[in-house]
Amino acid sequence: MSDGGGEKIIATNPNARSDFFLEEVVEAGIALVGTEVKSIRTQSPNLKDSHVEISSKKQGDRQSPHLEAWLLNFHIAPYSHGNIWNHEARRPRKLLLHAHQIKKMFGALTQEGKTLIPTRVYFKNGRVKVEVAIAKGKKKGDKREDVKRRSQNREMQQALKQRQKRG
Repeated sequence: MSDGGGEKIIATNPNARSDFFLEEVVEAGIALVGTEVKSIRTQSPNLKDSHVEISSKKQGDRQSPHLEAWLLNFHIAPYSHGNIWNHEARRPRKLLLHAHQIKKMFGALTQEGKTLIPTRVYFKNGRVKVEVAIAKGKKKGDKREDVKRRSQNREMQQALKQRQKRG
């Protein structure tokens, strides 16, 4: 058995880079129950269509509300050997972030019209981590530009290889 060091990617969001401009990426912990962790180890969860929401929770007589980040629509299949305490597949899961990180994300969401999307889920030192990106949606023309740029780069690389083979 390994020492638990390093990262092991569990799942990635297939639409993240094609549908959004990713601006800033933050690593977050995630609050899970035991059967969720066991299920993640045995089968891959699904990040497609998942997103992060920041909600405020009033705490007693505090002046400012307490902000919390929640990962929504993240599918973790029920654990195959689970019993009556097995988890719900698409329940909201709390993200573990510092208060200043949540405030910064909340500011980007409200003032700049951006969104928060999870880009990948991975094990880091035996703990499940989620990579969350502050992102701005791409328009159809932006997506076409990306496809065009990728095909031009591919053609240039192929031309360079052909030239090196001849030389």
